[in-house]
Amino acid sequence: MPNNNYSPAPTKSNGRKGYASKKGDYQSTDGARKPRHSQRPDRVQREDSRDKDFSNARAKTGKTFQGDKKLDRLEATEVGESFATFQEMNLPERLTQELAKMGAATPFPIQSATIPAAMAGRHVLGRGKTGSGKTIAFGVPLVAFLAQAGNQPRVPLKPRALVLAPTRELAQQIDRTLSQLAKSVGFYTTTIYGGVPQHRQVEALKRGVDIAIATPGRLEDLMAQGKIDLSGLERVVVDEADHMCELGFVEPVNRILEAAGDSQKLLFSATLDSEVAQLVKKFMPSPYVYEVPGEVNESSDIEHRVLVMDPKDRSAIFHRLVQGSGKSIVFVRTKLTAEALSSSLNDAGVPTARLHGDLNQAQRTKNLERFIKGSARVMVATDVAARGIHVDDVKLVIQLDLPEEYKTYLHRAGRTGRAGRSGTVICMVPSGRSRKAEDLLKRADREAIYSNVTPGHELLEELAGPIAPPMVMDSIDFGDSRFATVNKNKVRTDLRARHTPNKMGGAKDRRYKSR
Repeated sequence: MPNNNYSPAPTKSNGRKGYASKKGDYQSTDGARKPRHSQRPDRVQREDSRDKDFSNARAKTGKTFQGDKKLDRLEATEVGESFATFQEMNLPERLTQELAKMGAATPFPIQSATIPAAMAGRHVLGRGKTGSGKTIAFGVPLVAFLAQAGNQPRVPLKPRALVLAPTRELAQQIDRTLSQLAKSVGFYTTTIYGGVPQHRQVEALKRGVDIAIATPGRLEDLMAQGKIDLSGLERVVVDEADHMCELGFVEPVNRILEAAGDSQKLLFSATLDSEVAQLVKKFMPSPYVYEVPGEVNESSDIEHRVLVMDPKDRSAIFHRLVQGSGKSIVFVRTKLTAEALSSSLNDAGVPTARLHGDLNQAQRTKNLERFIKGSARVMVATDVAARGIHVDDVKLVIQLDLPEEYKTYLHRAGRTGRAGRSGTVICMVPSGRSRKAEDLLKRADREAIYSNVTPGHELLEELAGPIAPPMVMDSIDFGDSRFATVNKNKVRTDLRARHTPNKMGGAKDRRYKSR
């Protein structure tokens, strides 16, 4: 007699655990979605929650998985007074002398327009492409105001000016410039960022500093611990405000600006769009808005190229591009690619450094110094380096992996063509897949020259220049390797020689022998 009190054996189509299901198992004929795995309602709940989160994120940011939304820019509303030299701005003489030593004898357009407005006490919004001199544009007013107030006793834990930066690298770069300007007139700066122990940062604040350059995360940590007090701030600078928004720092920046009270606000960025409008509306009534003329569209300093190639030729073409004597920054999508590519290039005889999020701060700093000093001609980087890394003499920016957002493209491109120099941005695209590059450049308002290339094409030598000779290293970093082995017997002999018996040192010799 058959036993009917049993469960049917699991099949591939009945949705039982452990078996793959057919495509139509969870889709009804009328298009309504069936619940996945009726035995596991928690899975359905997680998926619905995830879909809701994605939907909310898209609604807030305007971004989709297919592309990013082009945002409207805040336009300049007035034309202010500008000056041809720093001396005309009534700045301290030692400050103008230090600017001249740094190679800034005459102001760039963004500096000549925004420094007077800031010195007049107005809130300032400044937009200019990377390399246009924004750091000096907000650094000079900070230092000049401190100098005008004269020598005042520093109050522990209470800086008088604050600069907010989105990344550690940008904070370090800003400090390299501001520390020189501040020291020229007797003031001091300090950096506050994560990734390193906070002890030294706290000790510097306890001694008293005039200007603090900080990232929002570590700054809020110190505020919560009572290690820093922002109530005495006179001026606050927010650098790369749009990047702050992209990284999710909108709320921390709001809390920091609220803690800063009625201080003067200066906001500078390479892109100044409506995404930062809420910060402007809340903290900067009637600001002076400035945009560098001629930088809304194409910049004449940077040439954009799209190289279309057969996928099998990519290695040879890329290798030739990085063999030139000029510096190149190569942008890739993942940390794994950055590690593998930098290793391959070094094996191929091209001195290469890498920069990505998995490196600790000491490694990042060391690799960046190698690139700046020229011991590495190529830097392979993820988008951690797309903003704020100031290396003036970069010849090529090679986008091996195209970004999804047009603003990321612009900031990658801004690593070249800095401080009045020219540069080239190269996008490497496989044959038949140039549509993504076209759409990206259209959103970025950039016009590019498209070229089909093969290994040995004359255009490659034109872009990269002649092949650089092998580098001769004056000194090599051996780390903690001990080249000269310590000879313990020699150490003992030298120690005895220093303690030979004599009338004057008999007591010392007896003590030595007693050991």
